[in-house]
Amino acid sequence: MAINVGGLNGGGRRSRGTPALAEINVTPFVDVALVLLIIFMITAHVMEYGIEIDVPKTRSVAASAKDLPVVQVSQSGEVYLGKDTVNVNLLADQIHSRYPGQNAVYLRADRRTPFDQVAQVLSILGAAKFGVNVVTVPDDSAGSKARGPGQ
Repeated sequence: MAINVGGLNGGGRRSRGTPALAEINVTPFVDVALVLLIIFMITAHVMEYGIEIDVPKTRSVAASAKDLPVVQVSQSGEVYLGKDTVNVNLLADQIHSRYPGQNAVYLRADRRTPFDQVAQVLSILGAAKFGVNVVTVPDDSAGSKARGPGQ
């Protein structure tokens, strides 16, 4: 596509009698804008309210159990190291003193435990540079009664 701006050819005439094209075709721009508007209108409520999901249960995988300390958080928020209750603020020190040389732990929590308690324990263990392996219970619908480590 060519645009003839000046249109004058030496003697003041237009070449071949073609008119000047100085218009921009805005139809594709309007089409794209309307499609984007429709997409934003449809997805706006999803971003505002979020999508409720149900986290699936895990299936049995190859045995990857290691001998690591088990940190448990009960439904009431009590923190256990093995079978002993520990103060959550002293958790990292207790792990270092009871299990010297360990740099990872298993974290097991009741499914009804408020996430605030679990997040606090995760934060403390992360700050102490521990690798945290979260323990899940395999799906029992297949008839297996396997349980996580330390149970």
